Amino acid sequence: MMKHELPALPYNYNALEPHYNEQTLRLHHSAHHKSYVDGLNNAETKLEQARLEGDYSLIKHWERELAFHGSGHLLHNLFWESMSPRGGDPGEAAVTQRINQDFGSFDAFKEHFSKAAATVEGSGWALLCWHRQLDKLLVLTSEKHQNLSIWGAEPLMVIDMWEHAYYLQYQNKKAAYIEAWWNLINWDEVNKKFATATK
Repeated sequence: MMKHELPALPYNYNALEPHYNEQTLRLHHSAHHKSYVDGLNNAETKLEQARLEGDYSLIKHWERELAFHGSGHLLHNLFWESMSPRGGDPGEAAVTQRINQDFGSFDAFKEHFSKAAATVEGSGWALLCWHRQLDKLLVLTSEKHQNLSIWGAEPLMVIDMWEHAYYLQYQNKKAAYIEAWWNLINWDEVNKKFATATK
């Protein structure tokens, strides 16, 4: 079975300063994200072992571990891709035009997304997603990140609202972290994902 690996970041650990400092990014990536990768590999190994031995007595536990660690791994990948040292300016790309259409204006979308992120209780995420069947962009939150808010939603960008994502730098000032994060959004990557999702 192929093992999942911690992906390299597309920028240096200090590249997102001052909005996201090196200490936080290094710990977040090398420790927290790595724990999800290790947990995912372990869950897949245990499920393979269950199939080989025909022993499914712990199937519920390992399926939960698969969902938890797999979701953590994939969402962290998206989080790193959602940021760039040259981010922040949405420009006039297709996703920006669709944001204006579905949310009324970019400012209305920004306020909606920021408020949604700020109200995530405990651990979780806020996401901008495209939903093909609903034919619209959605802002979703996901508390306990393995629980999807709406099936079929394709994430385009995400902010990590688990405390480990911001506490070293921002302490309990969630709103300040969210506001700073807007300066890092990699809109080129968001637009690429939007173009793929809407094909």
